[in-house]
Amino acid sequence: MKYLLVLLIVAVAAWVMLGRRRGRGDQGRTSTDQQPRKHNQAEKAARTPGVPAMVACTHCGLHLPRADAVADAQGRLFCGDTHRLAGPR
Repeated sequence: MKYLLVLLIVAVAAWVMLGRRRGRGDQGRTSTDQQPRKHNQAEKAARTPGVPAMVACTHCGLHLPRADAVADAQGRLFCGDTHRLAGPR
């Protein structure tokens, strides 16, 4: 009975490890190879109709649609006037 339990634990561990490996998809890629891919995905999302361009607030990091962002004199984007007046962190 104890061998059956050990075998079951080993099988579950192997199944979890193989599932993680399958989910990664780009194991052999280096960090320099991943950058152009992420950039292309961002460009594709920006060109997709009906999907607004998202930006991050320079003060708090909140992501919001570019149309709702407030810009300061230097062109930095903020989520509202209070963070624009507070400045970047």
